[in-house]
Amino acid sequence: MNDETTGTQDTPAGSPGEGTGPRPEPLRFYGTTWVNHDNGYTARRIGTAAGSLAAAAVACLVLRFAYQGIQIANVGSFVTLLIIVMFAICSALAFGHTWETFKKRPDPDRQASLRGLLAIGFVGSLLAYFFRSLTEAPGEKLHRKEYETAVAHHEKRTSRRTRNPSKKRRS
Repeated sequence: MNDETTGTQDTPAGSPGEGTGPRPEPLRFYGTTWVNHDNGYTARRIGTAAGSLAAAAVACLVLRFAYQGIQIANVGSFVTLLIIVMFAICSALAFGHTWETFKKRPDPDRQASLRGLLAIGFVGSLLAYFFRSLTEAPGEKLHRKEYETAVAHHEKRTSRRTRNPSKKRRS
């Protein structure tokens, strides 16, 4: 069963595995290592930070080649300026949007409508991923809060009844 508010899954009672209760939602590149910071969590954080920074650097290099192509095409200074401003604004908006998705789950409809902006501003998204990787796994705080809420809710739900109510003593 899937708890829609937290995104965690309840394991059916009596099933093999880790037991009953909510399971943590895996994060991209981290799996569930973010829960206990084990199984190479630190190395993964270093790797994702370095990888996203390297990808952003390569993306800037590609944008530089595109800029040189525009200069060679001699389309005019207004068009060149317009393209530069477009990439800068889209990157800033993509950074802000990506940063916010680490704090709260994005609305799927809004996410779909911003797909083009995020594609143009991909450098901003990569930089947001890099900066968040310096302090935690991107999205870890959100997932941890949801997971702890689900665990507390599950414990409260399962600890309500400890005995069989039909065997209650009557005075």
